[in-house]
Amino acid sequence: MDSCRIPANASKCSGNTMECFMVLSTQAQKISIGMLCGLFGTMCVFENSLVLYLIFSSPGIRKKPSYLFIGSLALADILASIIFVCSFVNFHVFNEAGFSKEVFLLQLGGVNTSFSASLSSLLLTALDRYLSISRPSEYKLLMTRKRAWTALAVLWLTCAIIAGLPLLGWNCCTLDSACSELFPFVDDNYLSGWICFVVVLLGCIVCAYAHVLWRARQHVAYMEKHQAQAERQTSRMRMDVRLAKTLAMVLAVLMLCWSPVLVLMIYSIFGRLSDRLRKVFAFCSTLCLLNSMVNPIIYALRSKELFSSLRRVLSHFRRQLKAPEESPEAESTHKSSVIETVCEDTHAM
Repeated sequence: MDSCRIPANASKCSGNTMECFMVLSTQAQKISIGMLCGLFGTMCVFENSLVLYLIFSSPGIRKKPSYLFIGSLALADILASIIFVCSFVNFHVFNEAGFSKEVFLLQLGGVNTSFSASLSSLLLTALDRYLSISRPSEYKLLMTRKRAWTALAVLWLTCAIIAGLPLLGWNCCTLDSACSELFPFVDDNYLSGWICFVVVLLGCIVCAYAHVLWRARQHVAYMEKHQAQAERQTSRMRMDVRLAKTLAMVLAVLMLCWSPVLVLMIYSIFGRLSDRLRKVFAFCSTLCLLNSMVNPIIYALRSKELFSSLRRVLSHFRRQLKAPEESPEAESTHKSSVIETVCEDTHAM
C-alpha cells in the first residue's frame, strides 16, 4: 500500500488515486466492517426514528425546546447513519470508485453536515439545560419555541455551509495543495479547520455541562434543605437535574466514540500514517455510528417523559394486535345474530 502514497502533483486528483484510500486488504476486514456498519446503522435508524416519533406524536413533549433539540440530534444521527453506511460500505467493502470527485465530495459533505449538526444539537441542548437550571424563573421567556426553531435553522445552515466548502472549491484539486491521507480530494488545511470546528464544539459542550452539573449540585443541596417548601419548584428542579445527568452521559459516550477518530485526523496532518493506522481509522469510524446508536437508549432509560410515551405507544400497538384476533369472533357472533333474526322473521311470516 505504500506505493499508493499520493504524490504532491496533479495525479492526486485522478480517478486511479481513489483506490489508494481503499485500505481494507482482506475479505475478513471487509466482512467485519460491513457487519458493523449494517448492525450499527440499522439500529441507529430504528432507534432514532422511534425517538422522533415519540417526540412529535406527543403534544406535551414536542412543545418543549429541550426535546426539539433532542429531535434535531436524532434527525442528524439518522441522516449520518444512512449517508455514512451507504458511502462507507460502497467504498471500502465493494471498492466502488467509479464516481466523480463531485459525487464523492457531496457524500462527504452530507456525512460532515450530519455529524456536525449532531454535535451542534448537543451544544444547544447543553445551553438549554444551563439556562433552565441557572435562570429557572426566566427560562420560558428566554427559551421560546420560536427561538429554538431559529437556533436549529441557523445550526443546520452553518453546518451545511462548512461541510460544503470542499465541493464549492476548497479541495486539493482546485487549489493544487496537499491532500489529506485519509480522505480523497480533501485539502489538509480544510481538514485542520474542520477539526478545529469540532474541537471548539466539544469544548463549548464540556464548559456548558461543567456549569450545568455545578448548578445541579447546588440545586440538590437546596432541595435537601427546603424539601418542605414549594413542591412544584422542587419537582421542576429534579427534572432539570435528571436531564442534566442524562445529557452528561450522552457527552461521555460522545467523547469516547469520537476521540480515536479525531486523534488520528490530527496525527495525519502533522505526520504520515502507516497502513495499519489507516485501517485502524476505518474501523474507528464505525464508533461514530455506535455513538448515534447509544444516544436513544440513554434517552429511553433516563427520560421519564419519553419512556412514558414509549409505553403508551407499545400499549396501543398491543391493542391493535389483539383487535384482529377478537374481530372474527365478534363478526361471527354478529352474523349469527343476524341469521337468527332473519329466521325468526321468516318463521313469523
